[in-house]
Amino acid sequence: MYLFVLFYYIASLFNSKARKITRGQRESLRLLLGKTTMPVPDIRGCIWFHAASVGEFEQARPIIERLKREQPERKVLITFFSCSGYEMRKDYPLADLVLYLPFATRRNARLFIKAVQPEMALFVKYEYWPAYLRELNKQNIKTYIIDAIYRERQPFFRWYGAPYRRLLRLFTILFVQDERSRELLDRYGIRNTIVAGDTRFDRVNAICQQHKQIDILEYFVQPEVTPLTVVSAEFPMPLSPVMPSSQPRTKVIVAGSTWLPDEQLLERYVNKHTDVKLVLVPHELTDEHMHHIFNLFEGRFVRMSEANRNNLSLARVLLVDKMGLLSSIYQYATVAYVGGGFGVGIHNTIEPAVFGVPVLFGPNNKKFREAQDMLERGAAFTFNNYTSFEKAMDEALLHSDDYGKRAGEYVQAELGAADTIYNATLSTK
Repeated sequence: MYLFVLFYYIASLFNSKARKITRGQRESLRLLLGKTTMPVPDIRGCIWFHAASVGEFEQARPIIERLKREQPERKVLITFFSCSGYEMRKDYPLADLVLYLPFATRRNARLFIKAVQPEMALFVKYEYWPAYLRELNKQNIKTYIIDAIYRERQPFFRWYGAPYRRLLRLFTILFVQDERSRELLDRYGIRNTIVAGDTRFDRVNAICQQHKQIDILEYFVQPEVTPLTVVSAEFPMPLSPVMPSSQPRTKVIVAGSTWLPDEQLLERYVNKHTDVKLVLVPHELTDEHMHHIFNLFEGRFVRMSEANRNNLSLARVLLVDKMGLLSSIYQYATVAYVGGGFGVGIHNTIEPAVFGVPVLFGPNNKKFREAQDMLERGAAFTFNNYTSFEKAMDEALLHSDDYGKRAGEYVQAELGAADTIYNATLSTK
């Protein structure tokens, strides 16, 4: 761990993200120890949630929200490792305090836990910090990991894995996603487990129930059926109300969290299939990525930030250049394409599935339980190249209702992980 800390401090000399992390962690500890002039709420006795970044935090949200709804007097501390997680959620209204987690040295762990004095700690998915786990165990503080998933190739189960497995025994309960994980742990004598499922299903279901109508998308997917109230801050140009059209709804591909290899496939498909519209939501909105997209589509798209009635009525590709809308945009999809399958791994496939939309994704999907489940249930498609992609997309568009129904039913069947975890840890009943 000390080598890891040293690496980060060296990296911070050259990398802005590493610099933010090291500075943020240092300031978090100074804040807790009263070495700054900033006021700090008294969070002793709090419920401490730790997440690596935003995605993992979203998995904890259903539990935090139920806690604050049913026991608003309970204090909540949230810590992040990543700067993106901290920056995006530092003002989360249900938290009494949001901090960076100081590097997991024994000294930092001792000082942090002494200052916070948590009633319990909940770590999300892949967060195993030896110094913190040992100090929590030493102080007899109940410690849980939620949404954990285990595979035989992980370090815990290698020939050198005994020290890692000892860490697992420090948890009061390991809430695992599936029976396979429980059986694997059981083979190594680790039996402090509960199969709870994945709280992401609860989170996306809540988002689905609260989703917003997006006026620009309403008009883009079917301009003949113009909504009666398309006047908003996002889309200020008034539209004349018309009677609903009897024409079938436009075929719409919503492509979320895409990278350049994904966009190359999508451009080729849309260029060939002129009866299909594309809503493109890139994973990154950097100038460099926007430049690649412009060259790839030869400028034949409308940016959401520049959309108006005239350019939308003629466009077949809408480029979403605003953050935070993807989960609601999936409601407009006939078929969803989830990016990342030609890189480090696919992004969130549950977000579109909850709307009853069939899902397509690239080949790097083997480590994603929900993707494998949807493939088995005939709710999703995968592919390796353009030929197999085109075949899968044609089939998904042709029978989108059938495949989408299976996707929606799968999500509904997986709900309840947050309730299981809450009832076993935080419920006063």
